[in-house]
Parts: sequence; structure tokens; C-alpha cells
Amino acid sequence: MKLTTRGRYSVKALLDLSLQPGYGPTSVQSIALRQALPAPYLEKLLIAMRQAGLVVSVRGAQGGYRLAKKPGQIFVGDILAAVGESITEDSNAAITEAIKAVHSRSVDSISNTNFSPKELEIGEPALAADWVMISLWQRLQAKMQAAVNSISLADLYYDARSWQASQGEEGNYTV
Repeated sequence: MKLTTRGRYSVKALLDLSLQPGYGPTSVQSIALRQALPAPYLEKLLIAMRQAGLVVSVRGAQGGYRLAKKPGQIFVGDILAAVGESITEDSNAAITEAIKAVHSRSVDSISNTNFSPKELEIGEPALAADWVMISLWQRLQAKMQAAVNSISLADLYYDARSWQASQGEEGNYTV
């Protein structure tokens, strides 16, 4: 699994918002300073997350961004989807490569989505191994997707607070 800068920054920004007392509006500059993120890039990410309904923008001198939902209702998968991030790109590439390997061995009946070991000729262990790899990558892909869709900002919040407490940094909200 590969998480790009866009995904990491987005999760960090929303986690930062969840760590703020009262979930009030926080300026892009404040988030950028606390998390050491470039403010212009962060602003673009927050706009995408606002369009996805994850954050709300508040105008004015005391404005900024705040979470649109409680942290327990925002999942890492939602955040990644909002900014166009996909955890499945690497595994899709691996699945595609395994399928190409199978096809290159003249097994034309295996498609990208529906295949089974019955379609492989008996006595071709290399083809069976390729099928096993395809199956493995598909399972991993499904597990990773399930994981990011089950981890909420509240989960990350408690992880961050536990880490801060272990470091003696109770009042510091930097993640």
C-alpha cells in the first residue's frame, strides 16, 4: 500500500481539526504551522474535503475550517476518496501484471474479474501460482479497503492522545 503526500496531508489536517478543543473553525495557516504543511497545498485539499462534506468553511476574521461531522463519523477511506487518493492502485497494478503473465501463457479464458482455477490446465504449476497471486492481491486489496473504511478520526484521535500522553505532551496538539 502506498499513501501519497495528498493522502497523508489530508488525514493529518483532519486529525488536527479533531484535536482542537470544541472543533471550532481553525485557519489554514494554523493547521499548516502545527503540522508543518504547505498552506497553499493544504487549502486545495481542504476545498476538496469541503466539497465531499467532510469539513465546513467559516468566513470572517475568526473563520477557517471545522469538521462537518463528529470524528467518529469520518473514516480514513472517506478522507482519501475526497482527495482522489486510492489505496488500491498498487494492488491493481499487481493484479494486472499477474493476469498479463497468465495471458502470456496462452490462457485466454481468464478475465480481469472472473476467473477460477478450473480454467487452468492441470499440470501447469506456473499458471496455478499466477492464479494464486491474483487471488492473494485481490484479498489484500479487499482487506486494505475494509481497514481504511473502518478507521475513524476518533480512532486516530485516541491514538494521537495516547502517544502525546506517553511523551508528556498533554497540551500539545501537534500530530
